[in-house]
Amino acid sequence: MHTTHRFVRLVRRPAGLPSPDDFTLAQAPVPKLQAGQVLIRNTHFLVFPGLRTLIGGETRDVPLPPLRPGDTLFGPAIGEVVDGPLKKGQLVLHLQGWRDYATPAADECRPLEGILPDPIAHLAQGSAAYGAFTRLAEVQGGDTVFVTGAAGAVGTLAGQIARLLGAARVIGSTGSPDKARRLKRELGYDAVVLRGAGPIGSQLSEAAPDGIDIALDTVGGEQLTAAVHAANRGARFALVGALDGQLSPERAGGSAPAVVDTYRLLTKGIRIAGYNGVDHPDVEAEWEARFGDWLRAGNIQFPYTAVHGMESAPEALPRLIAGRSFGAAIVEL
Repeated sequence: MHTTHRFVRLVRRPAGLPSPDDFTLAQAPVPKLQAGQVLIRNTHFLVFPGLRTLIGGETRDVPLPPLRPGDTLFGPAIGEVVDGPLKKGQLVLHLQGWRDYATPAADECRPLEGILPDPIAHLAQGSAAYGAFTRLAEVQGGDTVFVTGAAGAVGTLAGQIARLLGAARVIGSTGSPDKARRLKRELGYDAVVLRGAGPIGSQLSEAAPDGIDIALDTVGGEQLTAAVHAANRGARFALVGALDGQLSPERAGGSAPAVVDTYRLLTKGIRIAGYNGVDHPDVEAEWEARFGDWLRAGNIQFPYTAVHGMESAPEALPRLIAGRSFGAAIVEL
């Protein structure tokens, strides 16, 4: 085992969107175990856009602690037990990513027992989409579903999940023509509206001439505005993200205002609700069981962009925010 390890620290609060200079790759001795802790050699960790909020200082109503200059970043990670009360060599899921070696408490680790055919798939962000489609905006046979931010960690899975649950037509949004092609070619999206290629509302009207029945919104902003305008009577909206605010250089990640036509909400009887996994504790196990079955049957893909090595990790969040990932962004150590 190494005697030192590397980890990524926040250097300063970003002025606008984060850049690689806002982070540093530090080195220190491998931490010594305290009572009840497990020493884990990390193999993979997730880069998630919520870090933008945690480093921006606007963390009201956020269940995770803020990150201040000097703090080590954190997030979902997979690693191998090296020492401590858990079985050596066992793979576990925990929240101390962004470092070579982690020391979470044993009860903060979740052993990975083969529920999914590939351990890396435990970093997939499909639980929110599955929960939204089964608890808030229930997919019914024949529905037209619109997924905003379709090329992101949630969106790349959401379109596939909607189809597996019975949707007849799935439409997505993205900001890249190449990603739009991949969404249609690889993930079964029927149509994709392209941010920056004209008004989203006009594109969505063309892609869904008969309107939309469900919107799974990871973005907010103009895209949520357009979705409300395109909604059919009785449409169901589930809000699972707020990337329009988190990825805005004018904001700090803790707000995402949008213009919503409340008259249309009223006259069309549209239901709109935010999805929070804490409110649906039964979803995670149900999602994992179905996700595992779908993966083994070849019915679903887990798209992700690999970031190779801890030396590349300080650039990982800025690259994600700049739209240089397809699916989840995962650092491989």
